[in-house]
Amino acid sequence: MVAQTARTEFAQALKAVATERGLDVEVILETIRQAIIAAYKRDAREQGEEGEEAEELQYEVEIDPVSGEAKIYSYEEGKHNKKKDITPPGFGRIAAQTAKQVIHQKIREAEKDAVLEEFSDRVGSLISGMILRFDGPNVRVDMGRTEGLMPAEERVPNERLSLSQRLTFLLKNIVEGPRGKEVILSRADPEFVKKLFSREVPELSSGSIEIKAIVREPGTRTKIAVVSKQSGVDPVGSCVGQKGVRVQAVTNELNGERVDIIPWTDDQKELIKVALSPAEIDSISIIKSTNTAKVVVPEDQLSIVIGKEGQNVRLASKLAGVKIDVISSGKVSNKKPVKEKQEEKRRAR
Repeated sequence: MVAQTARTEFAQALKAVATERGLDVEVILETIRQAIIAAYKRDAREQGEEGEEAEELQYEVEIDPVSGEAKIYSYEEGKHNKKKDITPPGFGRIAAQTAKQVIHQKIREAEKDAVLEEFSDRVGSLISGMILRFDGPNVRVDMGRTEGLMPAEERVPNERLSLSQRLTFLLKNIVEGPRGKEVILSRADPEFVKKLFSREVPELSSGSIEIKAIVREPGTRTKIAVVSKQSGVDPVGSCVGQKGVRVQAVTNELNGERVDIIPWTDDQKELIKVALSPAEIDSISIIKSTNTAKVVVPEDQLSIVIGKEGQNVRLASKLAGVKIDVISSGKVSNKKPVKEKQEEKRRAR
């Protein structure tokens, strides 16, 4: 009678765990069945009684989900209708004790699977997490109910991270790794910037405007091209926000990474022109056979068009989907320097 009570309490405890952690009771019961079979085979091997036969036979376990009473049956392959009750006296109590550790491990695995299933619905969205530890160049992130992994290639190269630092990440994917399923996080993916803008700009969430293209060199610069899907809505102005508050919120999350927002156009020449702004452009010619754009600019605009270490023209090239060759016209532009413009504005006031 004591053993019966112990088994019942054990079953109730498992049900409580299933309820608290949102697991299917049948998942727990199936785990118990497998654990009981494993315990029976182990006991048979240790006692040296019918050890080989125990391995060759097929087994089935019946568990009363209310009382926790368990019975184990054996049968030969192909003779499922000829089951034999082989439950040893007191085996229910012994099996519960010997299988307890295995069962709890399986519960933890099932719980992790349930959590990962929950997170699978959030792939492609933003998620908050805290830096837990560093595994070499990889970063482990505490996401509350589980851990996430930000691999080295998903980190922003010049971003300094510290333990317990709370950040926003892109939940990029869930993949099978050496340690089981892993939640992959990213801060370097261009999609991360796209989702940050969607969070800050209601017009993007509502579909009034759309990000048509985005290119990024993480940590330094991003270019996005936006288009309006609704009459009267300014796509660039919507992303910038009043007094730049929206784009500033994004750049703050990116630790000062520069973000260029330009209007999208299907006219490839015009797209190249705005992608290279604020530089002055003399002419653009497209050579379709080589998918190349020849861009002629005034001599004094050359460094602006190319950008630091070629970054500006490189990103513009990716955004427009064409190789850009920049050529100097040898002339000086009519464009006034920024300082001169500022001085004129001051005098006008």
